[in-house]
Amino acid sequence: MIARVLGSGRPLVALHGFGVDHRIMLPLADAVQGLPWRLVFLDLPWAEAAAVTATAKSAVDVAAEVLADIDDHLGDEPFAVIGNSFGGMIARHVAHERRDHVLGIATLAGVVHPAHADRAVPERTVLYTEPSVLEAAGDARAAFEEVSVIQDAAAFRAFERYVLPGLRGADPAVMDRIAADYALDAVPEERHPEPFTAPALHLFGRQDDVVGYEDGLALRDHYQRGSFVVLDGAGHNVHLEQPGITAALIRDWLARIDR
Repeated sequence: MIARVLGSGRPLVALHGFGVDHRIMLPLADAVQGLPWRLVFLDLPWAEAAAVTATAKSAVDVAAEVLADIDDHLGDEPFAVIGNSFGGMIARHVAHERRDHVLGIATLAGVVHPAHADRAVPERTVLYTEPSVLEAAGDARAAFEEVSVIQDAAAFRAFERYVLPGLRGADPAVMDRIAADYALDAVPEERHPEPFTAPALHLFGRQDDVVGYEDGLALRDHYQRGSFVVLDGAGHNVHLEQPGITAALIRDWLARIDR
């Protein structure tokens, strides 16, 4: 479902990851501020606002619903799409199924292989910790520690503002049934093997032990106008742990679309 629209101009559809909601993508608003783009945020079925009416039983269902929402909302209007984690996998599906209308694609720590056992991921590493931040985190501490590579005050503020509300509001029943059938019915780049020639950005965290970066880099030949960036000092929440560099890369991606 369409959760929020910010700004004006060409549409940039934003798809969040598994177990959170559109709020994890809100930092993108800073990246596109002043640019002729409007952000269209979707809430996927487990999100608090969408779960009541959610019927999706698999990743295939989620992908179909996302395409239907985009078609209903945008019609024939050209758009770009950006996805985070599970939303990155869905964004790749959207970009290939609607290639004639897609101006470009970006993924942030995007899922490539649905099964975790198939992923090439680094060992869990925490690069920096402020003990006082963890001590003050209360009941959010475990969730923050589990995913964060940089555990300082700024990272926790971003987690508390953009991640935690979605985690707490997610419907576990909806998540369980989709997690049981987490894969698309075909890899987008294999179903549509012709090279993707619109501008692309694929951003990864060097310390991301959830999806890693090696699997994403293997797609580089398919995206002939793709920037593939691996950022040190970032895990699965790469855009929250490295917000400045992420914003610059997104603006570069949008500039390449503008040209």
